[in-house]
Amino acid sequence: MNTDFLSPIDEKVFAHTMVQSAKTLGRNIEIHSIQNGLPDLNGADIAIVGVKEGRNSVNNKGCGEDLSAIRQGLYELFPGQWNTKIVDLGNIESGNKVEDTYFATSEVVASLVKKNIAVVLIGGSQDITYANYRAYDKLEQTINLAVVDSRFDLGTLEEEINSHSYLSKIIMEEPNNLFNYSNLGYQTYFNSQEEINLLQNLYFDTFRLGEVKKLELVEPILRDADIVSVDIGSVRLSDAPGNKNAAPNGFYGEELCAIARYAGISDKVTSFGVYEYNGRYDHNNQTANLISQAIWYFIEGVNFRAKDYPYSSKESYQKFSVVLEDDDPINFYKSNKSGRWWMEINLISDNKYKRHALIPCAYQDYVQAIEQKIPERWYKAQQKLT
Repeated sequence: MNTDFLSPIDEKVFAHTMVQSAKTLGRNIEIHSIQNGLPDLNGADIAIVGVKEGRNSVNNKGCGEDLSAIRQGLYELFPGQWNTKIVDLGNIESGNKVEDTYFATSEVVASLVKKNIAVVLIGGSQDITYANYRAYDKLEQTINLAVVDSRFDLGTLEEEINSHSYLSKIIMEEPNNLFNYSNLGYQTYFNSQEEINLLQNLYFDTFRLGEVKKLELVEPILRDADIVSVDIGSVRLSDAPGNKNAAPNGFYGEELCAIARYAGISDKVTSFGVYEYNGRYDHNNQTANLISQAIWYFIEGVNFRAKDYPYSSKESYQKFSVVLEDDDPINFYKSNKSGRWWMEINLISDNKYKRHALIPCAYQDYVQAIEQKIPERWYKAQQKLT
């Protein structure tokens, strides 16, 4: 990994951390500081990286300028019964051009994921998600992206990339490694009907805010994701004022933490980012503390990963076949370890989408199939393969 891209955390935050209780999180992880240099990555499970880039943020000038309050809030928390090695690699500073920051971010993320280290990105504007996605080009695999956002951020192909247009670049640019995109918590009045119809026609998963208030719906979606991107503006203004685009409606703070924990529990998620934090609008570090707690819950989730699919063989599951009228049977698998469910997608043997042969689902999908109704997630996945 090119360590030239990484700068130490703020010296005041490090000094503050060193006078906290020896049991706090900040005293039990390795931190990139001026005094200690870069942490040793040997045996590391989770790496925290700040990205101080906000020039392409729309109507949120100042985001990503200072991430110190987030780190200070995180380091003051106490760890759970964790057995993971956590390192904070410091910050990727703004490059001469935004593209330079994208390149540095992609290089750092790719290096860490190749080492089987889960990456926590603290932004910065949400177009950093594009740089995060491009890091997976080097892994030569198709990717599932899950975004927690009130907006789709599609923009138009003609627009320069920014925090409200990065998704169109992900969908359309080559190499195109995107298999599935899921949006959690979109608010209809922030998105045109044309955008809503487009994503539905692409068989992507979009869930309105009211739908995903039932958090049990969220778990199978995040279990299937490789990248999870959170716009802090998806949280209501009263809970997260540190964003100029914050709105009166959105997720509650505790719901964001639950989503972060689901992302952590997922065996497939290898990068998790929270973006669009702007300290200029934060009151009493309320938003910074919420983000730090969401990161805490992500780390908590990683520590409780069950190592189900794709780590276990099919022999570790109970198989249930449901015969549908005038159609092939759908095979369901229930993990003996965690009790979670998967559905099998019909693939040809040399299909490049082989890693998507089993898609996460809920018990209700199995019940729906028994009632002779094709589960929507199964149908959408199958359509993307035909």
